[in-house]
Amino acid sequence: MNAPIDVSLFARNAKPLTSYRPYWAKRFGTAPFLPMSRAEMDALGWDSCDIIIVTGDAYVDHPSFGMAVIGRVLESQGFRVGIIAQPDWQSAEAFKALGKPNLFWGVTAGNMDSMINRYTADRKIRSDDAYTPGDVGGKRPDRAAIVYSQRCREAYKDVPIVLGGIEGSLRRIAHYDYWSDKVRRSVVVDSKCDLLLYGNAERALVEVAHRLAAREPIECITDVRGTAFVRRPGDPSAEGWFEIDSSEVDQPGPVDAHINPYQTTSEQAQSQGGSCAKDEAPASMAAPQGAAIQPLNFVPNPALQGKAKRPPRDRSVIRLPSYEQVKSDPVLYAHANRVLHVEANPGNARALVQAHGDGATARDVWINPPPIPLTTAEMDHVFDLPYARSPHPAYADANGRHDGETKIPAWEMIRFSVNIMRGCFGGCTFCSITEHEGRIIQSRSQASILKEVEEIRDKVEGFTGVISDLGGPTANMYRLGCASPQIEAACRKPSCVYPGICSNLTTDHGPLVRIYRRARALPGIKKILIGSGLRYDLAIKSPEYVKELVQHHVGGYLKIAPEHTESGPLSKMMKPGIGSYDRFKQMFEKYSEEAGKKQFLIPYFIAAHPGTSDEDMMNLALWLKKNGFRADQVQTFYPSPMATATAMYHSGLNPLKGIHRDERGERVDIVRGEKRRRLHKAFLRYHDPNNWPLLREALKALGRADLIGNGKHHLIPSFQPVTDGAYQSARRKNSTPAGRAPAAPATPTKGRLLTQHTGLPPRAGTGAARRPKPR
Repeated sequence: MNAPIDVSLFARNAKPLTSYRPYWAKRFGTAPFLPMSRAEMDALGWDSCDIIIVTGDAYVDHPSFGMAVIGRVLESQGFRVGIIAQPDWQSAEAFKALGKPNLFWGVTAGNMDSMINRYTADRKIRSDDAYTPGDVGGKRPDRAAIVYSQRCREAYKDVPIVLGGIEGSLRRIAHYDYWSDKVRRSVVVDSKCDLLLYGNAERALVEVAHRLAAREPIECITDVRGTAFVRRPGDPSAEGWFEIDSSEVDQPGPVDAHINPYQTTSEQAQSQGGSCAKDEAPASMAAPQGAAIQPLNFVPNPALQGKAKRPPRDRSVIRLPSYEQVKSDPVLYAHANRVLHVEANPGNARALVQAHGDGATARDVWINPPPIPLTTAEMDHVFDLPYARSPHPAYADANGRHDGETKIPAWEMIRFSVNIMRGCFGGCTFCSITEHEGRIIQSRSQASILKEVEEIRDKVEGFTGVISDLGGPTANMYRLGCASPQIEAACRKPSCVYPGICSNLTTDHGPLVRIYRRARALPGIKKILIGSGLRYDLAIKSPEYVKELVQHHVGGYLKIAPEHTESGPLSKMMKPGIGSYDRFKQMFEKYSEEAGKKQFLIPYFIAAHPGTSDEDMMNLALWLKKNGFRADQVQTFYPSPMATATAMYHSGLNPLKGIHRDERGERVDIVRGEKRRRLHKAFLRYHDPNNWPLLREALKALGRADLIGNGKHHLIPSFQPVTDGAYQSARRKNSTPAGRAPAAPATPTKGRLLTQHTGLPPRAGTGAARRPKPR
């Protein structure tokens, strides 16, 4: 079933992006690139910018880069938009390069959270940055959203600051900060921005820009969905809201037995082991003469008085535990995190409020309900804007090229790819996609997608006929959604596919299959590869899709992410069991064999995720060895702000099961400390001799010394070769010791175990896998 109507129920109350009257500066036309200097502004005939976007990424004018999307959307509304990319944050001078913006600053840390961009999961600083020319690290500060906002305020203190991007989205309430190991305040408070836009912000930003252009004060813009801002207690603008107090977790006390109204006083006393006879009762218990028996008074239960008397949802605000409470109480932190995720559906979410400070410094952070998803027509509008599809000329070398020393790896990765949708209803607890983009799938039309493929073919330099990806956050959620818009608007489940696929979810991959076939049939297109992550539990519902994918869109290997094999960690991740992987693997191998192709599945796994025991990792290592995998790239759990798994990591509780202070609250095994995290990574890299001493010690402690030996059934050998203690990775240069280069990929010899990256057959220039020579 094709379900393009999945946003119609939401969109009825949303003003279309293209319905606004363009701003007067529309007469200047479209810029080839949004200007980064006064000279470029002069060439365009501009005396000033209406909006200046400050970003932590290099400016690449491509729809996969947030600053380009926001800039082009605002330009289409008639505003003059300038870009200040990766400025020197040591002073405010770099922020004055384009002059004073007429309307507001738009601030973003970039496509990635700046802390995740700058630090590894082990809190070690990275030496590279894929969003910087030359892959050079150190071009952005820690917590860039806060630093950039401060510098913008210093440069022109009376210009409003509108903060956005994923860093702002994931820090909109008080949040656990993995790098400082403490709970930090909302980024709205720390950055002192005037307005925070979270999620995909095109709809909110266009409305805010036009209202500011109409000279409406930014402090009066408090009714836009997808925004957060600060209110002082007693602010008149907060009048008329019904506040629901959810600042505490109920703790049950002793429960008194209900009185049976049909028992006499004597019978009641006897049931309690006493007596009400006058001569047996103590004098102190004797009722005074003339005392009347008080009748029972029955009052109506307020919870059962009918929905008609309940306050309207759009005027209700939930009071979360304050910053001071969640900072000192992990149980309340987990509770606040659960409420935030429950109130995430645009169809039924209520506003949230969280207090920060007390006394003279007291203020409330208000978070309006999530933004209304874009319709297909609006998605087409956003992606059909005149992107140059290349980095800004300022980054080019002497020959005008963007390779070699000036190459931007993130652009190279998506240079020949097409984003066909947004959102993800998977709800994986370690992932931030749902928190940022939402779980309502927003899909482009076939015509818009095919038009972009043709533009890549005709306009992008270096195109060889291979589209590297037709995908999005998840490769195979295009046009999937709830069969009923009414049910979708009312649903409060965190995932549509866990613990099983919802019966209301459409799983028809037909529209996606048609897109694949039409795209690969275009003249000049040699191959369409799928590089986005695949949800294989959905894929197995459509054998036609799996066959199309495997026989025409796999370039030698396909990446999928079962993440683990054991039910304990999988239940904390909200991921399907390994049985779904096995069924997909059977289909993958069947259709590969039918096509006469030798292709490989590349499963990815997470080490040290909350809920993972040492025994779980041991069993995963045994599964890897049994199936012939050696993981070169090891992904360790990285607690990103606001993720459900991060709440588990900080509190030791499982928010998926509800939060309680007594034994009803589910405790979660948390992998803390460098040694235990190293052990879990070592199990994934069981084949590395550097890890064998640590694994031997762990296996003995687990009572599994029988897995140590030199036979095929053993996990690790009993002997220990001389090692240098180094860890070499195929792709991350900063994990390779200085002075040593990673080993070059080689064609696997007979009997050699395949690895995730280096052990696979080398790929030819077109991206297709070269078949091993017959032996």
